[in-house]
Amino acid sequence: LSDLIGFKYSDWGASDAAGDFVHHLESITRFMGDEASQRVVPIILDGENAWEYYPDNGSHFLSALYERLSQSPLLAPTHFRTMAAQLPGQHLPKICAGSWVYGSFSTWIGSPDKNRGWDLLVEAKHCLDRVLADGQLKPEQHEKILRQLGVCEGSDWFWWFGDYNPADSVRDFEGLYRRQLGRLYSLLGQTVPAALSQPVSSGGGAAENAGTMRSNT
Repeated sequence: LSDLIGFKYSDWGASDAAGDFVHHLESITRFMGDEASQRVVPIILDGENAWEYYPDNGSHFLSALYERLSQSPLLAPTHFRTMAAQLPGQHLPKICAGSWVYGSFSTWIGSPDKNRGWDLLVEAKHCLDRVLADGQLKPEQHEKILRQLGVCEGSDWFWWFGDYNPADSVRDFEGLYRRQLGRLYSLLGQTVPAALSQPVSSGGGAAENAGTMRSNT
């Protein structure tokens, strides 16, 4: 169902797509019978990736979908937190890699370029920890610094590092990444390391494959 939204409905009319989606959900409800009220159908997508392929970023589809969902006598939209609060906690002895990309994190870490990017981030985080430990920052400085750290920790930076992505795209992303790390050091009142003047990755893949997932080899 999530893949219908991610890869199919962008070519459909908004009303038809919403109707088809709700039809699938209602069919599941009928199939479950008396157990339906105890079941949850998760709809999970990869961030914003789908919407750029929809007219007006999916606003028409989403409006039609929410309207259909609210009108259906068989469905009850909810949140994971709401359902989780109704269930007893269970112990998980092991947590698998949280990525649907090959069930690993190879798209974000493991190659020399990606690892170098992480090394730079770790060095910046250690610097941040030392500055925060001094307790000399004002609250507004602390807030700006943590917000900037969040920018630097975005996973998309590491997605693009690697020789399988096109050089132009890699150059743009890795340059922005180094500038964001440099801004973090500046907010901390620290000297920007010379290492941030050196490119992390150069790319070299085909433009038509820009941003594709890295093969898990």
